[in-house]
Amino acid sequence: MKNRIDKRITIGIGCFLILVMFLLISSKTPTSRYFDSLIQKIVPIPLDSKYYFADKMIPIENFDVSERLERELLSNTYQHTSTILHLKLAKRYFPFIEEVFEKEGIPDDLKYLAVAESSLRNSMSSAGAKGFWQFMNPTAKELGLEVTEFVDERNHFEKSTFAACQYLKKIKQKFGSWTLVAAAYNMGPNGLQSAIEEQKEDNYYDLNLSDETNRYVFRILAIKEIMQNPEKYGFYMDSHLGYGKMDKYKSVVIDTTIESLADFAHDHGITYRKLKLYNPWLLKSSLPNKMRKVYEIRIPD
Repeated sequence: MKNRIDKRITIGIGCFLILVMFLLISSKTPTSRYFDSLIQKIVPIPLDSKYYFADKMIPIENFDVSERLERELLSNTYQHTSTILHLKLAKRYFPFIEEVFEKEGIPDDLKYLAVAESSLRNSMSSAGAKGFWQFMNPTAKELGLEVTEFVDERNHFEKSTFAACQYLKKIKQKFGSWTLVAAAYNMGPNGLQSAIEEQKEDNYYDLNLSDETNRYVFRILAIKEIMQNPEKYGFYMDSHLGYGKMDKYKSVVIDTTIESLADFAHDHGITYRKLKLYNPWLLKSSLPNKMRKVYEIRIPD
C-alpha cells in the first residue's frame, strides 16, 4: 500500500515538473512575445476644455453634458472599422457637401450629421428611412424627391443633399438654433416642439428627450472631433488612401421606358453592376416611363 502511495507521489511530482518546464519554455517563444505586443491599451478619453457645434460653445462645465459627450467619444473611438471607413468615404463625399452647404448657408458641422445618419452610405433603417440623409418617404416627397417602386431619389447623393439643405433651413426657421435643428432632424420637428412646450425649456442641453435624441448631438460632436483629429484618437490614414470621387462619367438623357437595364448597360459598354453603382436611385432591373419623364443616367468612363 505504501509503495503505491509513494509511486503516485513520484508521478505527481514528475508531472508538475514537466508542466513547469513547458511553461518556462513557452514563455520564451516568439509566439508569446508576438501576443504580448498585441495587448491593447484601453484608456478613458480626456476631455478638452472647449468644444463647439455650429460655432456655438457647448456647456462642457455641466457634468451631465461632459458625461454625455465622453460616452459618445468612447463609443466612437473604439469603433475602429467604422471610423476608418468614415475617413475613407469622407474623401469622396465631403467636398460636394461642403460646397453645397457653404452656398446654402448651412454650418459645416452639419455634414457630420450624414455620418451619424448613414455612415455615408445609401442605407435603409428599420423604420424605412433611406439614403445618405435618411429621409422617410413622405418627407422625401415633400422635398421634391421622386420615390416610386422603380425610382428612389433618396439614393441620389446630389439631389438628396440639396433636399437636406432645404429641410435643415426649414427646421432652422422654426427653432432658431442649429443644435435644436440637429435634434429635430433625429426625432422630428413636431416631437421636439412638443417636448419644448411640455418641459418649458428651449435649450437642447437642458431638455430631457428620448435616449436616442439625448445622445444624437453628442454623437455628431464625437464624430466631428475624431474625424477632424484622427491621430489624436489613434487613427492613422494617409490622404491618398481615401476613396476617390465617382465623377468620371457621361450623362445619358432618356425619356422613354427601358425594358432591361442590363441591356441598356451593355449597349453603353458597361456592366449592370457599374450602372447600379453610379445610379443607385434606379431600384429595379427596368425603368417604366409612361409619363415620358426626363432622367439622366450616368455612364462611367
